[in-house]
Amino acid sequence: MRKNIRYFLLLLGLGILAGIIAKLLDIYSTNLGNIFSELSIWILFGVIITLFSKSRKFAMIYVFLFCVGMLGGYYVTAELTSSVYAQNFIIGWTIFSLFSPVFAYFTWNTKKKDIQGIVISFGILVVTLMASIVLFDGPRWYDYVILLTLAFLLFRKKRLILK
Repeated sequence: MRKNIRYFLLLLGLGILAGIIAKLLDIYSTNLGNIFSELSIWILFGVIITLFSKSRKFAMIYVFLFCVGMLGGYYVTAELTSSVYAQNFIIGWTIFSLFSPVFAYFTWNTKKKDIQGIVISFGILVVTLMASIVLFDGPRWYDYVILLTLAFLLFRKKRLILK
């Protein structure tokens, strides 16, 4: 049980740190700020967390804690730095965070090399690409790097486990 709590706190802390870094990049680095403001990088992080989790239940918890931490870290940093942000972004990212366990649930199925896993894997790639196009006027070069990384992770044979 203590090991689980450590991982819960670790993923929450990593999410907070990621949110802080993302907001600071928004302020101080236009290019990196753009990358970390888009959905594709957060999909990649969620897929990595899910694929390296030891069970579907833990994947759902880990991804949720990471997303909530990211959201909290980002907007607390925005407040502390008196940064501008829009209400619709808060709503969008909150909805994304609340649904992140559902996304992790389905992403877990990509570990199976059956038709369902393959369809979900392709679905993740399509959603990532479409989010880049529809929401952020992409794709840009980094979207292709993220897509290739996702494809590698989703279709590779050997899996590593985060216990």
